[in-house]
Amino acid sequence: MEYGQFCPIAKATEIIGEKWTILIIRELLMGGSRFNELQRGLSLISPTILSKRLESLSQHGLVVKKKIPGQKGYEYFPTESCKELLPVIRSLGNWGMRWARANLSEKDYDVELLMLYIKRSIVPDKLIGNETVIRFHFTDINIYPDWWLVAKGDELDLCVNDPGRDIDVYFTSSVRSLADIWMGDSTYKKAINDGSLKVVGNKTLTRNITAWMSNSLFADLPPASEI
Repeated sequence: MEYGQFCPIAKATEIIGEKWTILIIRELLMGGSRFNELQRGLSLISPTILSKRLESLSQHGLVVKKKIPGQKGYEYFPTESCKELLPVIRSLGNWGMRWARANLSEKDYDVELLMLYIKRSIVPDKLIGNETVIRFHFTDINIYPDWWLVAKGDELDLCVNDPGRDIDVYFTSSVRSLADIWMGDSTYKKAINDGSLKVVGNKTLTRNITAWMSNSLFADLPPASEI
């Protein structure tokens, strides 16, 4: 895709303006490095398109592709030029929270993306003991309604099969209710009071959830209609 213009915005858009590219950069900057992890954060992307976009980013010097030692497959790491896009991504997110959130529809509430973000939001050193197990049950979906997050030290594991561990905290809600809380459109207290969320478990953890599971970095931004 070429615009035939010397404008630096045009030249930048030739590299990062294709569909999915900005979101792939988002995932890389949030710590995703393996192909399946990147795909989990972009559930509707095809493996072929993801491969093409990663190859293009590599050719333009935004990504370094490295063989996984002793395993099949590769890992992908952002270069300095890619990391310099972080404030651009944040500004785009800020704009989206102010001006585009009214465009959300039910199909946008992706449970895989929500759980990936929640995993990234865990603050391990605010948990209690050597291991914490959190179970999420979503009442509005039939495919993968149950998720387990196991925190052991700094290691976090997210799975859809019961790991057979004692549960410390249970969350029960719809995908949208929990996503709205994480995005800052609601709060745990409000959702619990109106019945859209049930939280059961260790009182030390359930009393102040945001101490160990932070919200989105965009959560404090009000929509443009409230400004």
